[in-house]
Formats: sequence, structure tokens, C-alpha cells
Amino acid sequence: METHSTVITEAVVRLLRPLVRIMLRHGVSCGAFTELVRRTYVEVADREFTMEGRKQSVSRISVITGLNRKEVTRLRSLSPIEETGVNERYNRAARVISGWLRDERYHDKKGDPATLPFDGEGGFCELVKRYSGDMPPRAVSDELQRVGAVETTPHGELLLTARGYVPHGGDLEKLHVLGTDTRDLINTIDHNLTHLPEEARFQRNVRYDNVPLEYVGEYHHLAARLGQHVLEELDHWLAARDRDSNPEIEGSGQTCLGLGIYTIEGRECEDDGRSTSPEEIK
Repeated sequence: METHSTVITEAVVRLLRPLVRIMLRHGVSCGAFTELVRRTYVEVADREFTMEGRKQSVSRISVITGLNRKEVTRLRSLSPIEETGVNERYNRAARVISGWLRDERYHDKKGDPATLPFDGEGGFCELVKRYSGDMPPRAVSDELQRVGAVETTPHGELLLTARGYVPHGGDLEKLHVLGTDTRDLINTIDHNLTHLPEEARFQRNVRYDNVPLEYVGEYHHLAARLGQHVLEELDHWLAARDRDSNPEIEGSGQTCLGLGIYTIEGRECEDDGRSTSPEEIK
């Protein structure tokens, strides 16, 4: 008979297998990972598991985390882990492409994203200023060309070649997704575990596990087309209600809204966690 402890242990192991694979690939030792886990346990306990009307204490953190008081004190005294700035660069680059896709001021007569001059009215510099604040337009242009989202025409104009910001360069940008997209998914699962069904956030997936390999390419094209359509429609809706893009919008508080779509492919062996390559699937 399954118990709560058994189910959560199995779930955590499934979550950890791909994460540990990434850690090993990038030279993060078990000791270093364990230190990060301990720090995070203390941080979350300190911030989110307080008792109403009482200041969080070392003793209480020690009780709920299972770490001794000396270790809790040490971990609380450590400096915060530095931000790399990747998050801000990622968001600003994505905003520029989003504005280019939906803002009619930067469209051609057919309603498609126009090829833009670098300077002048309706140019790339104006687009960056409108959607990326004080980021230098040349730096944004270089970044978007580096990841293959923008090309320079023979006349020196900028042509949008992608419908989203997908890093193709170094590991920093790609690893950023590990810390944001995975966090957002787990936060949604946590919310749905701790709230009533009528308060649940949207969380769905569709998968079939006995599809011939010949259909993989067709599936990728279909999923990309449908997923891009959904994301662009939501982008239009959210951008019209975002105060960074529309300072005149009134309302209380501040929250983050969004939807993530990702591809599921391959087969994970439940017995030992060994990933099965396409060649092994018969």
C-alpha cells in the first residue's frame, strides 16, 4: 500500500534524475549540491514557514529543517548567491521581439513584422527604447543576432527571423531556463497540491507512449505551430495589461502571469531511471 512518504519520495527521485544529470555534466559535486540544498531549506523555512505574529527563530528553523542550530546560524550568515544578470537580459531581449511581433508601429503593410532601419522614426532604436528601457540598442541588436533571432540585410536594416527569444549561444542563457521554467512548473504543482480544486491553476499535458518514430518530425512541427499561436495570443493579452508597457494602467498590487509550453519526447525507464535512446525503442 502506497503511503504519502513513498509517493513523495518517488516523485522527488524522478525530479532529481534529470537535475543530477545536468549537475554532473557541469561539474557540480554532490557536496556542492548538498550545500545548496541546505541553504535553500534554511531560506525557505526562514521566509515562508513563520508563525503568525512571531519572529522566525534559529530554534524553529532547526526543528522544521532537521538541521542543528549551529548549522542554521552558519547558513543564515552566508551572503546571498550573486545574481548573474542573465534573467534581466533574457527578459529584455524577449520583450523587444514581443513588441516587434505585436506592435503595428513596427509592421509592414501586410501586418507582418517589418524590416527596420537601425535609427530614425519607427526604427530599431525606437523599438528597444519602448520595450527594453535603457538597454543600448547596439547591445540588444548584437544579442538578438547572436542567438539567430535577427539578421542584418545588405542595406544595414534589421530583419526579424524568429518569433521568440531562444538562446543558442553559451550555457549561461540555456541554464537560466533550468532555474526559471522548472521553478514555475513546480510552483504551480505546489499551488494545486495546497488549494481547493476550484482554485487550481491550469496544469495539463498530453502524451502517448507508443508512437512510431516516423511521426516525431511531424509532431515537432505541429506542436511548435500550435504552441507558438497560443503564446502569441497570450502575449497580446498580457502586454495590454502590463504596467511596464502601459504605465497609465491602474490597479492594485503586482503579480506575474504567464504560460509555459514544453515538448515531451523519449522514454524514461521507471525501474532504474535510464534514459532510452530512440535507437533502443522498437
